[in-house]
Amino acid sequence: MNSQARTNRRNGGLPQDELAVLRAKLLDQRAFRSEQLAGYGGHAVLDEVRGQLVVAARLVLADVEAALDRMSTGHYGHCRDCRGPIELPRLRICPESLYCTTCHQEREVDR
Repeated sequence: MNSQARTNRRNGGLPQDELAVLRAKLLDQRAFRSEQLAGYGGHAVLDEVRGQLVVAARLVLADVEAALDRMSTGHYGHCRDCRGPIELPRLRICPESLYCTTCHQEREVDR
């Protein structure tokens, strides 16, 4: 198998320019969530609300970090369930997506 074929299967077969855009979005999200978490300590927000916001921000940050890790290892853009590619429009909206649209919808119905 030539290196071009291997490269096309990495990261869901996404072109390098699209990966660069998605990586930039993920890095922006990481910076935003990190700043958000750092700022929660200094605001006079009710403890319960602040706690919920911190948990939510940490979850999103973990998803973003995991997506960046998958991108670095060449496993980005593949659906965790069906192993097929995650659609580029979906990744543009939610670059940390783990599932293609079909599998995501099936998971939502099963909830």
